[in-house]
Amino acid sequence: MKLIKPKLLKKGDTIGIISPSAGLAPFAMHRIDNAIAYLKKSGFGVLVGKYALENDGYVSASIEKRLHDLHSMFSNPKVKGIICSIGGNNSNQLLPFINYKLIQKNPKIFIGYSDISVLHFALQSQSHLATYYGPALMTEFGEYPKPLEYTMRAFNQMVMKINNPAINIIQSKFWTDEAPDWFEKKDLLGPRKLTKNTGYEWIKEGQAFGFAWGGTIPSINYLLGTKYWVEPKNSIFFLDIPEGEDIYKGLGLSEVDAYLTNLANAGVFKEIAGLIVGRPYRYSKNDYRILKKIILRITNQYKFPILYNANIGHANPIITLRYGQKIELNSKDNFFRIWT
Repeated sequence: MKLIKPKLLKKGDTIGIISPSAGLAPFAMHRIDNAIAYLKKSGFGVLVGKYALENDGYVSASIEKRLHDLHSMFSNPKVKGIICSIGGNNSNQLLPFINYKLIQKNPKIFIGYSDISVLHFALQSQSHLATYYGPALMTEFGEYPKPLEYTMRAFNQMVMKINNPAINIIQSKFWTDEAPDWFEKKDLLGPRKLTKNTGYEWIKEGQAFGFAWGGTIPSINYLLGTKYWVEPKNSIFFLDIPEGEDIYKGLGLSEVDAYLTNLANAGVFKEIAGLIVGRPYRYSKNDYRILKKIILRITNQYKFPILYNANIGHANPIITLRYGQKIELNSKDNFFRIWT
């Protein structure tokens, strides 16, 4: 599928903020304030959606209100990019009602992760817009005392003009999945503890070229068999393993197994050229060991390379990927390269 690549951002551009899924903003406004201050300090204008800071139970607002913010940001010529405040679990409620022609006529950078995976697939399949899997407002831009440098450098490399069209994605020197309680403002007590990274791990070796595709594993499973699904043929497919029902614990291994098996049964792994697995959120060493066994069992009949522990998703810091961009994996030279 040929995607429309939106114009890159530049200093002085306005970024719109929307909340198409969860409504956590009213309970942690200090995260919103910190993120907006950072964006303004970085030279951007900020426009917050009319309903982006609301809460209506487990979503931010009604379907109609969330659609209003989404459509108004795409139709507003002053807004050059859109960042989602956070993920959640219910952005799929919006899919039948989105004005995809409006979005196709007004392509612009759209970025988020987790449950926003659903919107990424829908905007690509229905509007042919190349969207971006990357940091959200509250989780990354709102980091205390400031966003992690690795995350912001990777974000800027993807959404702003740089001189080098090819980038070797070096794993971050440190990582964290500490989850201080935002609602009690425990995140303001000090920076999160960082753990030294151990380098890339290759579950399967090899070399592969393909285009970037994938997302958070529960969210993309929602779309299998629907018109919003995008066939991943010849892709470098990336998987993000998030929290479970308890936001302070990782997604259960039995659930990950079921989701991976579902993708396998749908023929996804027959089509792809390579696989990237982001660092799972809040997994123990034993969880890591079991997860690798699950992945090897499910992909046993395929020879594509599998890169493990990449900076994608719910453990920070993270990179930003544009859907459809070219990726190369090479275990021999231990690199993960993207073309901007």
